[in-house]
Amino acid sequence: MSGLVDALVIVAVIALVFVRQFRARRIDTEKRWWVLPAVLAVVALREPGMIDAHHHMTSIVLLGAELFTGLAIGAGWAWTTRIWVEPDGAVWSKSTKASGAVWILGIALRAGLFGLGAVLGVHQDSAALLLALAATLLIRSAILARRAHSPHPAAQPRAAYGDPMSRPAWKEHL
Repeated sequence: MSGLVDALVIVAVIALVFVRQFRARRIDTEKRWWVLPAVLAVVALREPGMIDAHHHMTSIVLLGAELFTGLAIGAGWAWTTRIWVEPDGAVWSKSTKASGAVWILGIALRAGLFGLGAVLGVHQDSAALLLALAATLLIRSAILARRAHSPHPAAQPRAAYGDPMSRPAWKEHL
């Protein structure tokens, strides 16, 4: 694929995933939650220019940092997602404001890695970003599936990190 097509695929996947996650969605743990990340990884690994031939070691270190960032962002995103169980037993999820902050942090870190690579003169292909996006989605989906299968699912919605919390009402003293 050309760089333009890769960029369009990346933007489309990010937009789709980002918009869908801020709506309440039922978690179906029986689905193949790993399919989209696997397809993205295969597409990324088919690209020949993931490692810069002139800056081999630096390119590998940047790719490793990109993958680590992707895994960390996916884990952070999953742990800041609110999960609850409806009375019929269906498990639902919805991303929170903290999840949005994790996304913004992830974009900033990835932009920083790209800038560092540019300063070092490393040719960076969009395949590395696509592979990191696959890692992000894979770890997020795996953690959400695990949380949905927890032995003691909450009967009431639980607050996720960053959710506004209600304060107890003031008691009147007589």
